[in-house]
Amino acid sequence: MDAVTGSTTTAPAEALAELVGQGGVAVLSGAGLSTESGIPDYRGPTGRARRAEPMTYQQFVGSAEARRRYWARSHVGWRQIGLARPNAGHRAVAELERRGLLAGIVTQNVDGLHQAGGARGVIELHGGLDRVMCLSCRVRTPRAELERRLREANPGFDADGLFSGGRVNPDGDAVLTDRQVAGFRVVDCTGCGGLLKPDVVFFGENVPRDRVEECFAVVARARALLVLGSSLKVKSGLRFVTRAAALGVPIAIVNQGPTGGDEEAVLTLDAPLGTTLTDLSTRLALRPRKQ
Repeated sequence: MDAVTGSTTTAPAEALAELVGQGGVAVLSGAGLSTESGIPDYRGPTGRARRAEPMTYQQFVGSAEARRRYWARSHVGWRQIGLARPNAGHRAVAELERRGLLAGIVTQNVDGLHQAGGARGVIELHGGLDRVMCLSCRVRTPRAELERRLREANPGFDADGLFSGGRVNPDGDAVLTDRQVAGFRVVDCTGCGGLLKPDVVFFGENVPRDRVEECFAVVARARALLVLGSSLKVKSGLRFVTRAAALGVPIAIVNQGPTGGDEEAVLTLDAPLGTTLTDLSTRLALRPRKQ
């Protein structure tokens, strides 16, 4: 395994370009790819200050008070997700896709920034915060529609003021006190009156099996797996690295800090994602396209 720490140097950068330049690359991205867009990660440098554990699916469906707390915090925190813009790393991944070098993109992120950056073949492993799903009738609606309804239902709730003075967690919920949450009104499905939940996989909830199989298929048809900004500390992402290793698919990892997949990788770079991926895209742009 070749390991490099710090800025992108010539030898590892060239090795990465050689691997990706052959095409057929499956990308697996994590929260570290979005930190340069202002969204903190879970376990990397910007996620270490997190004090509260994320709400579990069981808590959400089992308690009206838990749902009140979640939606109040998420109503405030959505401003950070909604205002976030794709960074150089997202744009570089989209450019690799445009050049025909990718077998597919699997993201653990729920922020939609890959698509906003121009990528098309994106599988959102954990769903997307820009959608809301009814737990009864299963109808999905745009998050913007829910945000409008929440504003109308809570005219005295100063979400903008709370956002400007608070801290937002990686999953888009703001840190609020019980007093700030008290009295917040939750709205239900306009079609059937069922409970509304963001269209994301909560902790304690399983990723739909067909989605997992789709991700495994991307790995199986790939010539290489490129992991971007994921600590690979949990099974949700690590299983694709494990599958790639079992299939003999070479693995390259770009992340700030060690990951749970480093032992399986042929190349690891401990470096900023935006700089590294922009450099990669530039190097490959200077090479002739492979037919």
